[in-house]
Amino acid sequence: MVKQELKKPTWLKYTKTEVEAIILKLAGKGLTAEKIGLTLRDQYGIPSVKLYNIKIKEILGDKFVEPTNINLENKLQKIIGHFKKNKQDKKTGRALMITKAKLKKRNEYNERKAK
Repeated sequence: MVKQELKKPTWLKYTKTEVEAIILKLAGKGLTAEKIGLTLRDQYGIPSVKLYNIKIKEILGDKFVEPTNINLENKLQKIIGHFKKNKQDKKTGRALMITKAKLKKRNEYNERKAK
């Protein structure tokens, strides 16, 4: 499989530095990488940042958090809240243990990957 080179359309008016500035501005508002991509597409008319040979994840650097971590942390908080109200719920207790293990495993993976 040959990787095709993406060419920037002539109607695209933003430069690479302008796109990077927009990404940092949107990240400052607290948007995730996925939401930044959607905002660039919908509001700025940039179909993909790959046209500029950049990645949102690389521009954000330390600010970037894997979406699975965010989702697992949100899920964990919901389960903890439910479990505090319903101590007798055995299925929730098991789900709590499994979710904690998944989050720990994911964090360890990200630490190994960062080295």
